[in-house]
Amino acid sequence: MKEVNQPPIIREIDFDALESGKTHKLWLKLIDDPLGNPVAVPVVIIKGKEPGKVLGITAAVHGNEINGIPIIQRMLRKVDPAELKGIILAVPVVNIPSFERKKRRFVDNVDLNHIMPGNKKGNVSQVYAYRFFHKVIKNIDYLLDLHTASGGRINSFYVRADMKNKIASKLAKLQNPDIIVHNPPADGTLRGAANALNIPAITLEVGNPNVFQNSMIKTGITGLFNVIYQLGMLDGEIVPDHSPVIRCSSSYWLYTNRGGILTVLPSTTKIVEKGEKVAVLRDIFGSIIEEYFSPERGVVIGKSVSPVNQSGGRILHLGLLRK
Repeated sequence: MKEVNQPPIIREIDFDALESGKTHKLWLKLIDDPLGNPVAVPVVIIKGKEPGKVLGITAAVHGNEINGIPIIQRMLRKVDPAELKGIILAVPVVNIPSFERKKRRFVDNVDLNHIMPGNKKGNVSQVYAYRFFHKVIKNIDYLLDLHTASGGRINSFYVRADMKNKIASKLAKLQNPDIIVHNPPADGTLRGAANALNIPAITLEVGNPNVFQNSMIKTGITGLFNVIYQLGMLDGEIVPDHSPVIRCSSSYWLYTNRGGILTVLPSTTKIVEKGEKVAVLRDIFGSIIEEYFSPERGVVIGKSVSPVNQSGGRILHLGLLRK
């Protein structure tokens, strides 16, 4: 078996110290574990022969959201750094401690995507978020942040973006998604923290957690290269979207009132009408105890696939169609 040399561990990203026209694989140290060993994130920097913009790509901010990993891996195999203009900075796994545990949240049960850009003197998750954001995100000009649904749910391939921002809107449309949701950056998200630094950013929801989905991955790669071509980093033809994209002005989740065995009826990307039945809740003996109906016309962006439900459980993510 061929041995692969481990990439070096670095403490800061210094583009000037890296040779142009090459792909650099590195480990960027963020924190120490309880034994004093370094906890580092994998960083790949493709530095082109010519100077230009820096495109940032992140995946697995939540440890169980892994569809973005092969998107980044396949992109790296296809990009020739000798032909690249600018720099691509990719992080296949942001949340290392949670990735190792196959869990969504950080070790203190905090969602990293709710506390960005972190706190230099905060608790364990805040310090991790702070160091990642300041060591990585501050180096980029654009951000594509790859996510999936959380446990017990499934997603369509959709994008959240501030569609009133011209650059973010363009980045979103280049992904050829099923659905685009107008969603101004929220405080605490990686996208929101990047936007606060005037870094155009979008969130890509690439399917389901803890699995690789080839169709989603292929679409994600196409969208990624569309952005690379659009930014003039490589020469290539942008692949247009041959199916209509569903545009949403906003979205929200529907929740249950009671506990029981839940069945969500419509599939993702389905248009549901106001008053249409969308879910049935049964007791443990199989009797129907509640039915749920769509409060307005919209599209099913994502939904729960976990039958075991308690009061306040999620039913489906409803996108309101743009007028």
